[in-house]
Amino acid sequence: MSLHIGAEPGEIAETVLLSGDPLRAKFIAENLLEDAVCYNTVRNMLGFTGYHHGKRVSVQGSGMGQPSLAIYVHELLQSYKVKNLVRIGTCGALLPDIRLGEIIIAQGACTDSNASRLQFNGLDFAPLADFNMLLKAYESAGKEGIKVRIGNVFSTDLFYFKNDPERWKVWSEHGVLCVDMETSALYTMAAAANARALSILTVSDNIITGSFSTSKDREQSLIDMVRIALGELDLVNA
Repeated sequence: MSLHIGAEPGEIAETVLLSGDPLRAKFIAENLLEDAVCYNTVRNMLGFTGYHHGKRVSVQGSGMGQPSLAIYVHELLQSYKVKNLVRIGTCGALLPDIRLGEIIIAQGACTDSNASRLQFNGLDFAPLADFNMLLKAYESAGKEGIKVRIGNVFSTDLFYFKNDPERWKVWSEHGVLCVDMETSALYTMAAAANARALSILTVSDNIITGSFSTSKDREQSLIDMVRIALGELDLVNA
C-alpha cells in the first residue's frame, strides 16, 4: 500500500492504463475488462484490475495535469513495480486539418513545465514513447480499422490561459499535433525507471478552429482509443 493508492502488493498488474478521469477508469473496468476488481478508492481516484483476452491488466485514474499524474505514476513504478504504462486521454488539436475524434499516438512530447528543467539542471530532456509499444499500437489500430496520427505533442501545465493565439503558433509551425497535460511527465518518469510508456489521445476539440465534440461523439472515440490500447497490449504480450 502506498500513500495515494490503497492496493496491497500483487493487486495491480504489470500493465496499467492511465485515465485522467477516474469514472472513465470505472467505465473501462466494467465494460471492457473481465472479472474486474476495485483495488483503490483513496481520494476517489479509482483503480481496477481485471482481464482482457486472458491477460491481466489494471486501469487507474490519475487526475488532471502533470503533477497529479506524477504522483500516481511514481507510486505505480516504485511501490507496485509496474512495467508498462499507457495513457488514454483527450487532447486539443493544434493543426487546422485535424478532425474531432481523431486518435493521436504521441511519439514524443514537448512541455512548458518547469518540473522537467528542475530535474535536468535547467536543460531540456526530450521524452519519447517506447518504440515497441508505439509500433504495436499502430498495428492494433490497423487491425481495428481505426486511423491514427503519430507525432509530437505538447504537454502544458495550464488548462485555462489568456486568450493569446501566439501561444499556440510556435507549436503549430513546428508540426506539433496537439496539446494535452500529462504525456511529457509520463514519458520522462518511465525513462528514469526503465519502464515502458505510451500515450494515446483522442481529439476532443481543435484549438485553432474552435470546434469541439459533443459528449456523445466523445464517448465513441474514447472507446476506439481504449480498443487500440487493449489491442496493443495483446500484441506486445503475444
